[in-house]
Amino acid sequence: MSRGTATVPGTAAAGAGATAPHRRLHHPSGAPAGQVRFAHPSERLFAGLLDLYEERWEYEPVEFPLRWDERGSPISAFRPDFWLPSRGLFIELTTAEQRLVTRKNGKVRRMRELYPEVPVLVVYQRAFLALLEAHGLDLVVPSAA
Repeated sequence: MSRGTATVPGTAAAGAGATAPHRRLHHPSGAPAGQVRFAHPSERLFAGLLDLYEERWEYEPVEFPLRWDERGSPISAFRPDFWLPSRGLFIELTTAEQRLVTRKNGKVRRMRELYPEVPVLVVYQRAFLALLEAHGLDLVVPSAA
């Protein structure tokens, strides 16, 4: 990947057929949320809610380089948790306590500077817990950055 570029799934730059319109694309293998290996339990819950509403999603399909060394090799990157192809939107789920999300906020800010055409929505702990509560899920989610 060259400096300052990343291909968004489902766009012309990603190539024809990058997202099939009638097939649910769950990264990595088209499996339902219960079969994808997530980095954090909150991501599985969020994917389950997306499935409930029949919202197509892909898990961590793109990594965006954020910083490069003197040779042009990426040394820092950001990989948003979810890509919603029908909405053209990345979602980053952050269930850590607010005081622990400074580093992630910095990465999101840097991504927005470098890739202003790529929409990314950050869902913070308070909003995520409210979403769970609205669906009758009173679960304690271990924090993670």
